[in-house]
Amino acid sequence: MRRMEEGAPEQKPSPFLIRPMTHEDMPAVTELEKASFRNPWSPELLRRELDHDWSTILLVEEPQPDGARKLLGLAIFWIVQDEVHVLNVATAPEQRRRGVARAVMDEVLARGRARRCVLATLEVRRSNEAALGLYKSLGFRPVGVRPNYYADEGEDAIVMVLDF
Repeated sequence: MRRMEEGAPEQKPSPFLIRPMTHEDMPAVTELEKASFRNPWSPELLRRELDHDWSTILLVEEPQPDGARKLLGLAIFWIVQDEVHVLNVATAPEQRRRGVARAVMDEVLARGRARRCVLATLEVRRSNEAALGLYKSLGFRPVGVRPNYYADEGEDAIVMVLDF
């Protein structure tokens, strides 16, 4: 009889492809933003983020049977000095609850660790329970509130921090 080894459970490889956004992705990303948010990021703002050295936009895609790839989500983040600042995480509404946001956040945090960051920060809507749960499960903790951060709706943001 063999003894079972104890330890972390084996992780399945992600079914998603995660890659940096390019200017050619703009139409699909703009559509994802419109589908995901009441106040989506504009193409101009997305273009500016693409052109900043400190900013990264990662896309989450799923390979399709015909060889094409379907855009499922994205994350926009900055690495400045030894900090990661997450600006935006979006998942297509019909793709939610599949691990898209977790996959892209795992990649964002891995990139921060690889760059020897010591801290990650983000703001999240007070009412976004799914996102709050995800971020807490990744180790983020709430540290403050930004009143009326989402000005169009007058909603507060919860400021969250993760120490690496």
